[in-house]
Amino acid sequence: MPTPAPPPRRADARRNLEALLEAAKHVLATAGVDAPAKEITDRAGVGVGTLYRHFPQRSDLVIAVLEHEIDACAEAGPTLAAAHPPGVALAKWVQRYTELVATKVGLASALHAGDAAHQELSAYFYRRMTPVLEALLQAAAGEVRSDVGAVDILHAVALLSRPVPGETADYGRRLVDVFLRGLRKMS
Repeated sequence: MPTPAPPPRRADARRNLEALLEAAKHVLATAGVDAPAKEITDRAGVGVGTLYRHFPQRSDLVIAVLEHEIDACAEAGPTLAAAHPPGVALAKWVQRYTELVATKVGLASALHAGDAAHQELSAYFYRRMTPVLEALLQAAAGEVRSDVGAVDILHAVALLSRPVPGETADYGRRLVDVFLRGLRKMS
């Protein structure tokens, strides 16, 4: 017998949840996945109890924020494909993905950690991102190399976006730009 859907959340609970996710997104981007809960709740304008009511464990909050950001990035693929020629859409999406990786301190390590919750996040990440990137690559097939797949690009961008001591995030973006130029077919 199917499980009944949970009752809809009250409007104030939905607002609090959205405020927490938005605040956590900003705080985690600057302070990393170990950011203090108080910093997140202060930015969201809610109490710590509200945070723990929605997210009983820190990993629940981190996963919710990352899933929200992964969804936004994945959803940008079809939008970009509808608005731009295939090669441009691909490049713009990879740049969007680069921003996701570059602004989520600890995302790569969280995706590869041994924790069961992080393994689920890793599976979610690949389930959402791989088909989007495969569709963009297929659309741009005449413009890009055929020996580089979606997972190759996801890994390459994640590696190129890692912080480098003494360099700003622009350094990683520049490296991804070099990678994108190398992805194009030679005429």
